[in-house]
Amino acid sequence: MKKIFAFILAGVFLLSACEGGMAEGVEAHDYWARSGMMGGNSAAYMMLHNHGDEADAVVSASSDIADAVELHLSQMSADGVMQMIQQEKLDLPAGGELELKPGSYHVMLIGLKKDLKAGDEITLTLHFQNSEDVTLTIPVMDAENMGGEMNMGEDHGSMNMDGMKTPTP
Repeated sequence: MKKIFAFILAGVFLLSACEGGMAEGVEAHDYWARSGMMGGNSAAYMMLHNHGDEADAVVSASSDIADAVELHLSQMSADGVMQMIQQEKLDLPAGGELELKPGSYHVMLIGLKKDLKAGDEITLTLHFQNSEDVTLTIPVMDAENMGGEMNMGEDHGSMNMDGMKTPTP
């Protein structure tokens, strides 16, 4: 009986030691990517939560699904034109959250290598300044079915893309 008690007690100590380690790093949830056509663009959205005690930042992202993957911010200019501005990094405060959503911060997938249809999945890796990389398997959804979310579709003609790098074929 003493051996069983000692085993249970050791297990409790191990679990409490693991709990502190699980609280570190960045967690991504509620992620999805916009459908799109081969050669066009898409975007990935998500909620990021920094469980660490120090600030962090997404410094880049990568995926085999597109020619280029960039961090962007969409915002309305003073003259009412939606602009897409490439970001060097996306800051994530200690213990804080950052929402990547249509009309705001997002991961831009430029030059899709194949069609992305609702129900497909893509692999996307986020690279952080301090935390380890996070690789996600992201479901693709039709933007029209996202209930009131901004539909950027395939036509970015009314957007000012000054400063955006476009891959050359």
